[in-house]
Amino acid sequence: MPIKIPDSLPAASVLDNEHIFVMTEYRALHQDIRPLKIGILNLMPTKITTETQILRSLSNTPLQIEVDFIGTSTYIGKNTPQEHLFEFYKTFSEIKNTNYDGFIITGAPVEHLAFEEVDYWEELCEIMDWTTTHVHSTFHICWGAQAGLYHHYGVPKHELAEKMSGVFRHRLLTPKSRLFHGFDSEFMAPHSRHTEVRAEDIKKVPELRIMAVSDEAGVYVVGDEDGSRFFVMGHSEYDAETLDTEYRRDLAKGLEPQIPKHYYPDDDPKQPPVLSWRAHSTLIYTNWLNYFVYQTTPFDISRKIK
Repeated sequence: MPIKIPDSLPAASVLDNEHIFVMTEYRALHQDIRPLKIGILNLMPTKITTETQILRSLSNTPLQIEVDFIGTSTYIGKNTPQEHLFEFYKTFSEIKNTNYDGFIITGAPVEHLAFEEVDYWEELCEIMDWTTTHVHSTFHICWGAQAGLYHHYGVPKHELAEKMSGVFRHRLLTPKSRLFHGFDSEFMAPHSRHTEVRAEDIKKVPELRIMAVSDEAGVYVVGDEDGSRFFVMGHSEYDAETLDTEYRRDLAKGLEPQIPKHYYPDDDPKQPPVLSWRAHSTLIYTNWLNYFVYQTTPFDISRKIK
């Protein structure tokens, strides 16, 4: 898929080495088509890693995509070089008059805080409200999904007794949804979180439907009635080694983390982890782009989408 990104973005060389087609800005400017315009609000601390992961997940479609990375102005993390943020990221004030075909809101490591205690909560609420008039379909990930469900529908999050970490088996509750076109009846997906949303709370909201669940990890995908919002509780975009990196980071901090479940062969962290979710990750992003963005978004997005 031709993803239009800046030539010097670190993800460009990584994806090129994986034979994933990324299009230079120069070449894109000389093509007479309208690319899908996708905004990515990246709230993760390791922003460069997350950029590569999400771009890889978006990479299996013939559609041309133009990506804007957005960061918060009320909180600036310390894990990404400031020059990278200055060169590749926009603030909400810079894009608030822009319309997007699709928008992605990532997770963030702030689950132990009440939503209102998060430094950038008011700014995030403003952005989430803005998506209702300037974005055709929004894809929320992990904490971003919990935040969206809480802000838009009042669905609370609940603290878990221990971190939900591992790769879990899931099943479809809405197998005929186009979001799951090509899916097997069961599939694997990673989770890494300290909180959850519960089915009984979601079922109280008539506009929402639970679309996929795990017997171990709970609710996985929630969608609204018209496909304008999806909430994915796991991290389908994760690389093979991401959970391993998180596990060893927590070990080094003396946190005594649980071994991620169903991740290492024989649950032995001395063995390399098994990548068992890449096909699912590709499908869920490709289906979202194709069926809920490309096929229904207006050609002229200079006007308000909703």
